[in-house]
Amino acid sequence: MLDALRLWTRRRWVAAATASVVTALVIALPTAMIPSPVFGREIATTWWAWPVLAVTSVLSGLLFATYVREPGGQETGEASINREGAAGGLLAFFAVGCPVCNKLALIALGYTGALQWFAPVQPFLGVAAVGLLAWALRARLQGQLACPSPAAPRSGTAADLPTGKEPARS
Repeated sequence: MLDALRLWTRRRWVAAATASVVTALVIALPTAMIPSPVFGREIATTWWAWPVLAVTSVLSGLLFATYVREPGGQETGEASINREGAAGGLLAFFAVGCPVCNKLALIALGYTGALQWFAPVQPFLGVAAVGLLAWALRARLQGQLACPSPAAPRSGTAADLPTGKEPARS
């Protein structure tokens, strides 16, 4: 993985840093880890939520940067978006959020249930989120180092390519 990161240009590193900051804000503002007049939090942020947010932000930024194309360069790796990365980001959002501020948990479990059942699961959601993001990043970085498929021959025209038919002999 480090070999792939060493090949990155300044453009990718800037994209990774920007995406990391945006990810941190997109998660921390609505979950009220960063106080704002728009969002509130009834239960204080846990000690482990901050490292989960930091690692999630960094991994998400790096993962985002793997999708940045270099000008004039050939795209390597998979062209499709990894679902693991999206799932990891969503799990991180649920992991660091207030257990009773999460409307889904509140509707499904009630206030007491959210505190008794959902809150104890949140650290495991954080670990799963980081694991999924790391897995997705590893897959993308390995794809950047994989051998590209051979290109079509450049010399000649389409008429020079074999058609599977033998020429008529006289």
